[in-house]
Amino acid sequence: MTQREDQKKKTRAALLDAARALLMRGEPLTVTAAAREAGISKASAYRYFSDPALLAAEAGLHLKAAPYEEIIGNAASLRDRLVAISLYFFDLAMTNETAFRTYLGLNLQASAQAQDGKTPRRGARRTQAFLRALESESDIRPEQARSIAAALGMATGAEAMTALFDIAGLSAEEARKLVAETAEAICDRMLP
Repeated sequence: MTQREDQKKKTRAALLDAARALLMRGEPLTVTAAAREAGISKASAYRYFSDPALLAAEAGLHLKAAPYEEIIGNAASLRDRLVAISLYFFDLAMTNETAFRTYLGLNLQASAQAQDGKTPRRGARRTQAFLRALESESDIRPEQARSIAAALGMATGAEAMTALFDIAGLSAEEARKLVAETAEAICDRMLP
């Protein structure tokens, strides 16, 4: 990750932290209020979140995510940790289905309305969890880790939930089983 990418990630995280703090205090959440709370200029904040509804939706969802250690539980092997992360984020999406569908809708709408043609960046908690699991493995190069995390991230979460429910017509149990099998298949194919 370049220094610029790292700074963007930190700025975005600071805005989300500020939004969560405002939500937890019961204060009105606007992009300007989150910028003020984070000590970031309003102009910078609007580059990350032009829509306060999108900021609120993502901040609210982030409040529900467990810490990494809780997500992986006592999974001993890398493969078990990656499957545990996949299932955790799929279960999180299912448990909070309405909130995740609302967030996805807002994110898609913001993408469609973007003047510069750029898709708004999302929190990528699952990608960060996959990368954290992979970083402890000395035989996995950073570019391999990014590819593995991207493949696993694509196969879980709210996007997988909507595809498996709405398109494939699977039940929650069938969908969860397929997410686990897909994570296993990705591990079979991509892990050294």
